[in-house]
Amino acid sequence: MNRLDGVRSEAAILVGVILPDHQFEDDSLDELAGLARTAGSHVVGRITQRRQVPDAATYLGKGKVEELGQFAEANDADVILFDNDLSPGQTRNLESATGIKVLDRSELILDIFATRAQTNEARLAVELTQLEYSLPKLKRMWSHLSRIKNGIGMRGPGEKQLEVDRRLVEKKISDLRRELAVVQARKQRTVAARNSHRTVSLVGYTNAGKSTLMNRLTQAGVLAEDKLFATLDTRTRRWQLPGWGPVLLSDTVGFIRDLPHGLIASFKATLEEARQADLLLHVADASNPAALEQISAVYGVLEEIGIQEKDTLLVLNKIDGADRGVGVAALMARYPHAIRISARTGDGVGNLAHEVSDALSRPFIDVDVETDAGNGRLLAYLSRHGEVLSQRYQENRVTVHCRIPAADMARITQDDVTVRPHHLNQHLNNHGHQVAIGPAAALRPDLATPSNGHASGNGQSQ
Repeated sequence: MNRLDGVRSEAAILVGVILPDHQFEDDSLDELAGLARTAGSHVVGRITQRRQVPDAATYLGKGKVEELGQFAEANDADVILFDNDLSPGQTRNLESATGIKVLDRSELILDIFATRAQTNEARLAVELTQLEYSLPKLKRMWSHLSRIKNGIGMRGPGEKQLEVDRRLVEKKISDLRRELAVVQARKQRTVAARNSHRTVSLVGYTNAGKSTLMNRLTQAGVLAEDKLFATLDTRTRRWQLPGWGPVLLSDTVGFIRDLPHGLIASFKATLEEARQADLLLHVADASNPAALEQISAVYGVLEEIGIQEKDTLLVLNKIDGADRGVGVAALMARYPHAIRISARTGDGVGNLAHEVSDALSRPFIDVDVETDAGNGRLLAYLSRHGEVLSQRYQENRVTVHCRIPAADMARITQDDVTVRPHHLNQHLNNHGHQVAIGPAAALRPDLATPSNGHASGNGQSQ
């Protein structure tokens, strides 16, 4: 029994302890079965038990542990997969009682991430999280220590070897954190530099259809499988949004309930696209019986990474199969502003594009900016941060009609610049007073310095 191996091609028994605060009763162990299949194992049986509190030694009750051992032997199982997170002692006791490998939910998720990580960034994040999660469990992970019988706590050579192993792992963790910090800083700079286009990021529960939707909108050709965590690495493609123009659309890693906290932190660079996006599209699987719980779980992860206040549109996908779930009507009653689509058939995608265009337009203002014709810095700033619709020259002055985020417009406060709403232009002469747009801002000599200009709010998803 080697716990360092994955679960690929292994016969697995699924185990779940249902506690009073459990919210996913409808799907029972179905999600865990999906994780097991994604990891490459095949399920040979399931066992569940309701408890008020987990058993401190084995999580399951004593009688259930005996039943589990007999069931595993009868079905020739290779691994036991728990839908709960276990302590090192609980895992050790369960393995001792059943004689086979035991993995908890977080370890299974990490195993899947390890097999699907393609980029250096993702591999660093997964390896770091695995080591951080495994560090407290070292006493049962190194099989060579089990052969050293030297009293309580394995004193002597075994103890020395354990300390050597622990120091090696701690050094590796430190090295990985340093490497990942460099990657994250580089990613932040790369994403922040994309200020010439509005950015939209797809977020949602794993297997909600984000990659299928991205392919539908951009013809990106990204991998779209009916598997949990089919996509780990963020992909960004150009989306020609009708009535707006080109925007950048990003497909991010899927979320799941009880996602290991260390994994979220390690994947900070991968989630940077979502953190800096102008708009989030929260894609939910309307056909899943646990759709409401999945939506809630995604909002929990968004809160954990600090972007729960970002403008968001809730997109109910897979409406062509929604009769199997809680039903579109029930979801729309809870989220009346949600957008219904089928990424597979294309139904509702046109309306989605219209809603995205409207959402991106909300923080924009339509203005005329009059300045000296030689003010190249301001003219470049308007072109970079907004959409220049027309320019009118009169002697040594120029009037630029543009659509620009209010937050970026608020930084233009030079004395020789006049700003007014475009629809009032015919009523104001060139000597009218400047119209205040957005919050007051101090005069900045570095007008060309980029500004995030992100609007925040709960949008239509609440």
